[in-house]
Amino acid sequence: MAVTLDSARELDRQDPLATFKERFALPEDVLYLDGNSLGAQPLAARKAVAETMDQWRDDLIKGWNQGWFDAPERLGNLLAPVIGAGEGEVVVTDNITLNIFKLLGYIIGQRGDGGGVVLSEGGNFPTDGYIAQGFSRFGGHEHRFLPEGESLEGESLEANLAGVDVVVLSQVNYRTGALRDMAATTRLVHAHGAEVIWDLAHSAGALPVDLNGSGARYAVGCTYKYLNGGPGAPAFIYVQRDNQRHGWQPLSGWHGHAVPFAFDEDYEPAGDITRFRTGTHSALVYSALEASLAMWAEVDMHALRTKSLAMSELFRDCLADLFDPYGITDITPAAGERGSQVSLIDTEHGFAIVQALIARGVIGDYREPGLMRFGFTPLYLSFEDVWQAARHFREVLESGEYRQPRFNVRSAVT
Repeated sequence: MAVTLDSARELDRQDPLATFKERFALPEDVLYLDGNSLGAQPLAARKAVAETMDQWRDDLIKGWNQGWFDAPERLGNLLAPVIGAGEGEVVVTDNITLNIFKLLGYIIGQRGDGGGVVLSEGGNFPTDGYIAQGFSRFGGHEHRFLPEGESLEGESLEANLAGVDVVVLSQVNYRTGALRDMAATTRLVHAHGAEVIWDLAHSAGALPVDLNGSGARYAVGCTYKYLNGGPGAPAFIYVQRDNQRHGWQPLSGWHGHAVPFAFDEDYEPAGDITRFRTGTHSALVYSALEASLAMWAEVDMHALRTKSLAMSELFRDCLADLFDPYGITDITPAAGERGSQVSLIDTEHGFAIVQALIARGVIGDYREPGLMRFGFTPLYLSFEDVWQAARHFREVLESGEYRQPRFNVRSAVT
C-alpha cells in the first residue's frame, strides 16, 4: 500500500483524541467502521444502566422524581453544544420519523390555510420521505420530491420551491456522505417563504454543526450513530427558541402538556421545548445515552473533524490503486464536502466484499444497490485501525475470497 503502517502509527502518536478510545468497550480483533449505523458502547453506559437498574429496584416509582422525568430536557441541554444549539432548544424524545411528523404538523399548522406543500429530497434516507408522504396523505397536503442530485440553488430554485411550505433535508447524505451547506441552503429556503427541517442523523457527533449560526429553526437527529447512545437510543428535536410557542405539534401526548400531572381533560401545550415530548420514555435507555453525552463536553469538535477527514483520506489512499482493476467506483466527495464516511460502489460484488470483510472482523455496511459504506468515528478508531482495515480490504480483493458462495447469503438486516 502507498501508506505505511509506521506512518499510521505516527499519526496516532500525534492524535489529541487518542485517549478517548480507552473509554469504549470494543471487541478484540474487530475493526469497527460502522459507527455511522450504530456507535460503539461507552464503558460509562454500562455502569449508568446498572445504576439505574439499582435505582429502579430500590426507589421504585420514586425514581421519576430523581432524574428520570426531566431526562429528555436534561439530555437535550447536554447535546445542544454538540450541534450548535442553545440551552432549552433541544429535547431528546421518540425517533426521527415521529419527530419529523411533529415538526411538519407544527410548521404547517401555523400557516393557517388548511393546505400545505412538503418537499423531500430524492436519494435521502427513505424514512424522511415515507413520513412526509404519510403526513401529507392523511392531512390533505401535497408532497413533492426534489429530484435526486438536483440543487436548490441557481436556475432550479424557483421551480423547486414554488408554493412549498416545508423542505425536509439531510445535512449529510446517508449514501454518498455529501455535506450540504446548511447556512446557505437555510437562507435560500427562508427567502422563498418556506421552512426547512434538517435531518442531522449523519452529522451530529460526526462534524461541527452550527444550528444557531446557520439560522436553522428546526432539526431532528438520532443518537445511536456517532453519539454512541446505544441500539434504539432516542432521537432529538431542535426548535430555535423564538419558534417554540407558535402552535400545537400533532402528537399531543401528556408529557408535552403544560401541567402533565394536573390531568386536565383539554390539552394545553407546554410553553417551551417540552411541548415536543409525547409519552413515557425508558429511564434505562436514557441513562445509557446520558453517560455517552456527558463525554462530549470534553471533545474538541474541530479536532474531531480534522481526524475524521484524515482517517477517511488514509483509507482511500491505501486502496486507490485497486479501484479501477476491480471495478470499484469511489463516490466519496472531497474533504470539505463530505461527512465522516467513505462510499464505494460495486454493483456486482459489493455485498460479498462487505461480508468477506466482516468475516475477517472488519465491520462496514452495505446498502442497495452496490454501496459499501465505511464510517470513521474518531473517538474510538485509531489510524492504525484504519490502515489494518484497508489491508484486509486489499487481501479480500486480491485473494478473491469474496467470491465464496457463503458471502452472498443475505440476512434480514444488512
